[in-house]
Amino acid sequence: VQLVESGGNLVQPGGSLRLSCAASGFTFSSYAMTWYRQAPGKERELVAFITSGGGSTNYADSVKGRFTISRDNGKNTVYLQMNSLKPEDTAVYYCRASIWGRAYWGQGTQVTVSS
Repeated sequence: VQLVESGGNLVQPGGSLRLSCAASGFTFSSYAMTWYRQAPGKERELVAFITSGGGSTNYADSVKGRFTISRDNGKNTVYLQMNSLKPEDTAVYYCRASIWGRAYWGQGTQVTVSS
């Protein structure tokens, strides 16, 4: 199993970014996917969740209305569209797959929101 995140960058408050997570080594379309983030000195927290078919999503209260999770099962990729970014969104963002009770993580991508 391999998960590779990309798309992180330095962005000004109010800006947008789209993160991608390319998956391989498992049947991507069969599994729900989750984005997490970890800010310096804080615990890793769940940001967004999407079911295997993409028909259902869920978000942390802190990002509702600003972030959108989606997936393309043909490309084995899950996305996180982040709009109206705030300094408190600064963190390393990770995608996660839970397969047969085991969690798999990518290496993370850094998002920094600062003027």
